Amino acid sequence: MINVDRAQVMAFRLAALGLTERVSARPADLPVLDLGVQEYTPGSTHVALAARTSAELDDDRLLTVWATRGAPHLHRRADIASLTAQLWPISDADATARIKSAQIPYGMSQGIAAIRATAAAFREVVHRPMPRGEVSTAVSSRVPAELTFDCKPCQARHVSGSVWQLAGLPGGVQVLSRGRDAMLGPLDAPFPERNHGFGELVTTYLRFLGPATPAEVAKYLQSTTAEVRAHWPADLVELHVDGRRSWLPADSVPALESPPTPASVRLLPAMDPLLQARDRDLLIPERDRHKEVWRALGNPGVLLLDGEIAGVWRPRMAGKKRVDLTVTPFAPLTPKQQHRVEAEAGEVARARNVPTATTTVT
Repeated sequence: MINVDRAQVMAFRLAALGLTERVSARPADLPVLDLGVQEYTPGSTHVALAARTSAELDDDRLLTVWATRGAPHLHRRADIASLTAQLWPISDADATARIKSAQIPYGMSQGIAAIRATAAAFREVVHRPMPRGEVSTAVSSRVPAELTFDCKPCQARHVSGSVWQLAGLPGGVQVLSRGRDAMLGPLDAPFPERNHGFGELVTTYLRFLGPATPAEVAKYLQSTTAEVRAHWPADLVELHVDGRRSWLPADSVPALESPPTPASVRLLPAMDPLLQARDRDLLIPERDRHKEVWRALGNPGVLLLDGEIAGVWRPRMAGKKRVDLTVTPFAPLTPKQQHRVEAEAGEVARARNVPTATTTVT
């Protein structure tokens, strides 16, 4: 049995996710795009990319789609066909678990049929760039009534958001912009008849955020442990992390056993791929800190300092010339550490396309 400790796992993940050394590769060439980069707020994906590469952050080989958990993610255009098949539910029970909406208690029990009907409606509607609201109205009128709910603010019936976003990728839709002027556009993606490549999806998670358990992968996908365990890849290596059983692809074991020593400062955005791991006690052993990082609404970014999550930060734009960062470390920073954080703030400015950044440590 292979035994490793928490420090090895953290160092392994940082190296796999491209956070040990900033490279010069274009964004689509970064390995982390195998996993995808979630967009939490407009522009947050650029901050995540800037933490990993010094290259130009716009890359026309990338696009934003509703992917894992129906959340908007940056992915390679070339990966869309395989990703669509991998994310298609593996069963009705899996689909129902992913939908899980109190707005449509009967509709979610329809499982795969609910996602299939909504995806078909998307394909009927979206043939050009369109405002999200216009698409919502048209799709809502085409799906079965049990997939919609009464929206009091709009005084209309809308398709449930969970079904809507889970169906976007198989429905051939990409996210062109978000916010008040949200736009959707057509996407050349296949309409899957069944799941294909679920094991590859699990393996990808483990290559970046492993070692992990079926329960943790299930939480990441918003599925159930039973469904994930039933389709758990057979070619994984079982090992112990501080005595806890976990699994990892065999070809990742050498990197886990001898990872590079992390010695960098990064300002990662909320929902950065590092923060997607579901073993939060491993990421931050001090459990009372979890509520500072993972909030019900309005997650902050995190300060990564020499291999540890050492604090949180929030940005505030000052017009088009500056971004002001407020950094709250979990423990006081030394003058040298604070200088390193201030230098790294320049990468956030680059990501936000402004000349300068200021840093206030509280």
